[in-house]
Amino acid sequence: MNKIQKHAQNLIDFIYDSPSPYHVIDNSKKELIKNGFLELELTKKWTIKKGGKYFVSQNNTSLFAFIIGTGKIEESGYKIVAAHSDSPSFKIKPSPEISVADNYLKFNTETYGGPILSTWLDRPLSLAGRVSVRGKNLLNPLTHLVNIKEPILVIPNLPIHFNRTVNEGVFLNKQVDMLPVTSIINKELNTNLLLARTISKEINVPVEDILEVDLNLYDFTKGSIIGLNKEFISSGKLDDLAMVHAGLTAIVDAPVCKSTNVLAIFDNEEVGSRSKQGAGSPILKNILKRIAIVLDKNEEDFQRSIYNSFMISADMAHALHPNHPDKHDPINRPIINNGPVIKIEGNQKYTTDSDSSAVFEMICKEATIPYQKFVNRSDMLGGGTLGNVSAGQLEIRSVDIGSPMWAMHSIRETSGVDDHTYITNALSSFYRIN
Repeated sequence: MNKIQKHAQNLIDFIYDSPSPYHVIDNSKKELIKNGFLELELTKKWTIKKGGKYFVSQNNTSLFAFIIGTGKIEESGYKIVAAHSDSPSFKIKPSPEISVADNYLKFNTETYGGPILSTWLDRPLSLAGRVSVRGKNLLNPLTHLVNIKEPILVIPNLPIHFNRTVNEGVFLNKQVDMLPVTSIINKELNTNLLLARTISKEINVPVEDILEVDLNLYDFTKGSIIGLNKEFISSGKLDDLAMVHAGLTAIVDAPVCKSTNVLAIFDNEEVGSRSKQGAGSPILKNILKRIAIVLDKNEEDFQRSIYNSFMISADMAHALHPNHPDKHDPINRPIINNGPVIKIEGNQKYTTDSDSSAVFEMICKEATIPYQKFVNRSDMLGGGTLGNVSAGQLEIRSVDIGSPMWAMHSIRETSGVDDHTYITNALSSFYRIN
């Protein structure tokens, strides 16, 4: 396995060890601490200095790491890479146990984001997330991370004999067709509070102390490098953990520069970013302002720092589909392993403009990194991402980019082995600008 393949394998390992946004942030914290970053808390007084490396988290599903620059912050500004920790999935509802004809037990779920539903059928699944339990402080319950490291769930398909037109297309009802089965009911199985009792064993806490859970389903099968020449990455959650991993790798290797380097990992992008830990909240603005205040800067200094800043909004991009090239623009059709994609949309669903695109193009040219451009077909609407949402809070120059991929929002997505090194090197080059 060569260096580029090892970097892709590191991504696959990171994704497999991060089955929920809580685990994404927990693993990111561990990597930052290992590389000399100090954790700050939003509720406590900060002491920071030039050249220092720090990070802070919100809800333990978003994280903001930064390296304080040596220059005057009002003149050198911030260099920001933004990504997100969440992916489309299914969340467990309260009191989830549902008995079917006294023979099967399944869990009640709701859809999170926009998954391609059919890809979740007939796959070994498990559960991961956060559990809140009784504590001494009524305003601060204790929390535990949970990852049930066994394939305990499956969402079974109907056989073709019961649905002869299935291959002509089938409508899947999220409440009827997408509920996962966990067990056969027998005399030995106590179905009452089954999930709570399972979690109780995992975290060694009495069932009666478990108050609430925030658990999502995930594909238990680990990703892999595939293709005749080992050129593809096949994994869940590439959108957007590939960008999280690239940004994390880049910032831990970044030197101290005049500008303050920032990695912003938001949550809830898949459901609109309108949460206290999402890009639509003032969380990033507040953190950047707090950095300036602690460095004895005033309001005008902070505003100057914003106008001297630049952000790369890093979210995955659509590659030319081999079976449906007609779905793409006739000219701007990104190819897997041909480099990062600059995403452009005239109606401002992406923040890219001629100025910010030129910045990213110069970064790539300087580092000898190939790059591509994506524009939707003129008769098709595309999705938005972090950049245009965060622009509602911070008027920072910004470009939307990402690695090209197939099957975005499938339980199993595909991207390029070479592309992961390309995007990591591009973000590293950005952080090294002095």
